[in-house]
Amino acid sequence: MNVTVENLAPCKKLVRVELDAQSVDAAFESMTKDFQKQANLPGFRPGKAPREMVLRKYEKDIQDEVKRKLIGDSYREAIKEKKLDVLGYPDIEEIQFGRGQALQFAATIETEPEFQLPEYKGLPVKRDSRSVTDEDVERALNLLREQQVKFEKADRELRAGDIAVVNYTGTCEGKPITETAPTAKGLTEQKGFWVEMQPQSFIPGFADQLTGAKAGDKRTVRVQFPADFVTRELVGKQGVYEVEIVEVKEKALPALDDAFAKSYGAENLEKLREGVRRDLENELKFKQSKDTRAQIIKALMERVNFDLPESAVAHETRNVVYDIVRENSKRGVSREIIEKEKEQIYSVAAQGAKERVKLSFLVQRIAEKEDIKVAQEEILRRVQTLAAMYQIAPDKFLKDLQKRNGLIEIYDSLAHEKVMEFLENNAKFETVPPASAPAVGDNPS
Repeated sequence: MNVTVENLAPCKKLVRVELDAQSVDAAFESMTKDFQKQANLPGFRPGKAPREMVLRKYEKDIQDEVKRKLIGDSYREAIKEKKLDVLGYPDIEEIQFGRGQALQFAATIETEPEFQLPEYKGLPVKRDSRSVTDEDVERALNLLREQQVKFEKADRELRAGDIAVVNYTGTCEGKPITETAPTAKGLTEQKGFWVEMQPQSFIPGFADQLTGAKAGDKRTVRVQFPADFVTRELVGKQGVYEVEIVEVKEKALPALDDAFAKSYGAENLEKLREGVRRDLENELKFKQSKDTRAQIIKALMERVNFDLPESAVAHETRNVVYDIVRENSKRGVSREIIEKEKEQIYSVAAQGAKERVKLSFLVQRIAEKEDIKVAQEEILRRVQTLAAMYQIAPDKFLKDLQKRNGLIEIYDSLAHEKVMEFLENNAKFETVPPASAPAVGDNPS
């Protein structure tokens, strides 16, 4: 057998295979005998029909089987001989085939990228020295108190943090707002409407103009509808509101005591504090690990460049596009808007796909070099965890995965986690002062 390999493009090759006529004829002879043994022709016992009659009836079937077997066997042998790491399935082009002829065919294949694995141990990572403080714990406890806040009537002027219960009517350019924005009935008139006394509440600047008012007071409030206002017809226009203060309500937070702790399932306040601190420490550890891995990936990706297989990038791009569209649909973005932005979505997806494909090849190569493997028991444990998460019987979930080759995805995911853990354990850490970021336990909007 003669095999030659041509480079068509990065990660794409043309493998030409030629098998001599003698081997082809031997394959025809062997296949013909197999058909003779199984042939069931009228007037002859099974396997006793003359060769000529078998050939007349089954010649086309014999040719198809010989071609399928020879091309399949020769292709696998050629790939093995040339030590090619093939991705996906080959595109086979038959050039010559028949009795008394050499078999010639060409296979267009995609191969794994060729690159020198960079140094991956001792990757630089900066980890800030932040830790959970008593102030963080108190801040988190106050957030829990906010979840149980009550609003009580206050016989005084409105101030920051209060709730103003108001009646109002609004106009724009001297006309009811609904004449400018027909769907904005709620912006035109409301009774018993609650406005939190914060600068951005309701319409930016509205609440500020109520400061100092008491129940029974009336005020004229002028606002400018901002550029990002939800009702597009009003953007940039001025609204004028006639407002009557119906009631002033102030926040009443629960006392920070054992009764409060028990409402969250803790034995007492001290136990609640311990639990909150533990949660904050776990949250900090998770954030630091996530940041560490992001730095490791960035450092690893910057150390090497190589060409990527087109089909792998295209496949991953489709996956990323699907994820982006699904997330936008969940957020309520309309199909029309998604369609309008499809070129930008594809551009973002393509870039993300290239990075993910590149990382997957790097991780795979590191796993091979470090002999990092995933045991069958680990896969089964992950299957059981996922089955419980989706509330599906483990046996059924496993069968569904096997049908769609989902176990490969689970293996790859676990292997990726193991490699990242290996890289994290072998990283070179530098402790730096905490960056200007929200304190532990904050929930920035």
